[in-house]
Formats: sequence, structure tokens, C-alpha cells
Amino acid sequence: MFKKILKTDDNIKIAINHYQTNHNQVIILAPGWFMTKDSSAFDSMAREFARDFDVISLDFRGHGCSSGFYTFTSKENFDLKAVVDYAKKSYSKVYLAGFSLGGALVLIHGAQFCNVDKIIAISAPDEFNKIENQFWRPEAFVPTFKKFELKRWLSVRPSLIIRKKVKPIDIVQNIKVPILFIAGKKDPTICFYHTKALYEKAI
Repeated sequence: MFKKILKTDDNIKIAINHYQTNHNQVIILAPGWFMTKDSSAFDSMAREFARDFDVISLDFRGHGCSSGFYTFTSKENFDLKAVVDYAKKSYSKVYLAGFSLGGALVLIHGAQFCNVDKIIAISAPDEFNKIENQFWRPEAFVPTFKKFELKRWLSVRPSLIIRKKVKPIDIVQNIKVPILFIAGKKDPTICFYHTKALYEKAI
């Protein structure tokens, strides 16, 4: 695995981990809010995927080793575009796997650019303003504290939430490639109905 810095069209530096395992297909892992490419969860996931694909994982702006401030999907489409453009120079097939707000971003990218081959959206919200985020429930805060990583927590730099955002539910039907939707019925942050609504709109 090697680390690299890419630059977005709006001049933000995006840090990636590139796991090269001699495949001609690559899967790009897009973390959600408060997660980074170097967190134990994403490092483990990348190494598992690397058995069958090359893998690129990224820090969205305002996270980890990337610059800027996180805009909760308002501008992170620039970040994902920079990574996809980089990947397409070397691979015949490019796949996206996004988690939570990263799931929203892979759907937005797929609808906007139509330049990837498959998309996996895990617990993606159908609209940012509908996210429940029931942080007071044990199902939410216990796993969060079990995954506590001081370096990751200190690296997160949010901006204002009030910026205008694309609603995945408004664009998902425009995606022309296969989409795999995954959700947990007990997810306390993004409830199952988000995924159900996205799936029904996509078909």
C-alpha cells in the first residue's frame, strides 16, 4: 500500500491509500462522516477487498490527512471525482463503495458523471435532512466509543451544515450502472427506510 495526495478541481488536497495487488479492477472505498481511510475498520476492509481487487480508500475533505473542511456532501463530490479520475487512468473497471454519507456521495457521483462500472451504497441517506442520528441510544453510542481512535477524532474538521445539498432520492433514478443497496434494519443513525426508498426509486 502506498499513500498519495490528489488535488480537487476546487483546490483541496485529498489523501488516499492505494492498495495495488495486480488486478485490473479497482474498488474505491468512500467513508462516511467521522471515518477515515486509516481507521482500523477501513484499513481492515481495504485489505480484505484487496484479495480480489486493487483498492483505493480516501479521506474526504476535513478528515484525516486531507485538507479543507467537511461540508456534509455539499462539496465532497469534488473529492470523489478526483479519486475516480485518478483510478480511471490505470484500471479497466472502477467500482464505488460508499458508507453512510459516503454512500450518498457515490450515488451522487454515479448520477452526475456516469463514469464508473458498479456502485455499492451502504446505509446511504435518501436525504441529508431526514437523517435520524439517534446518538442517545445505546445502539449508537456504544459502538462509537468501542471504535474510539483519538487520532481520527482529532483530525475531523466540519464546516456549517446549512450548505445546499443534492438529495440522493432526487437523482438515483439517473444512475445507469448496477447498484447494490445494503442497510441494517437496526441502524440507529440512518434508518432502513432510506435504503428502501432509494431502491424503489432506482428501479
